[in-house]
Amino acid sequence: MRNFAGTPGTVTALILRLLQCLFAAASIASMASTKSFFSFTSFSYLIASMGLQVIWSFGLAFLDACALAKKKVLHNPGLLSLFVVGDWVTSMLSLAAASSSAGITVLYFNDLGSCGFVECQKYQLAVALAFMSWITIGISSLIMLSTLAAAVS
Repeated sequence: MRNFAGTPGTVTALILRLLQCLFAAASIASMASTKSFFSFTSFSYLIASMGLQVIWSFGLAFLDACALAKKKVLHNPGLLSLFVVGDWVTSMLSLAAASSSAGITVLYFNDLGSCGFVECQKYQLAVALAFMSWITIGISSLIMLSTLAAAVS
């Protein structure tokens, strides 16, 4: 099996993992910098989901960096299965958290109109960064699934 962009142990995979980690951490920072995020369940769910995303992405980025440094190929079907399951679980959690937070943001700020300008912008930024994190994890999860399919066949 040949290496293509995004497969484990490549520079592209490392960049994708670092972007996932960066977007998720920035989303947490933006949300946590407001004073009342903890009063909404969906915002707390976003923080928890993005926290899991940071841990998962950082761990796999570290694994990709080690594989690049040692020039190892990470195409073991067992390891790829773990990557696929982890990526899909974190992808679905990130999408659910970002979507629910976006819904609450629209309801609370546009429909009810009870929001400070700076606080609204921080919530919207956190949701946008969560969606950016989800896009990068979605790309990684599709690459992992195709890599697993190629490794098994």
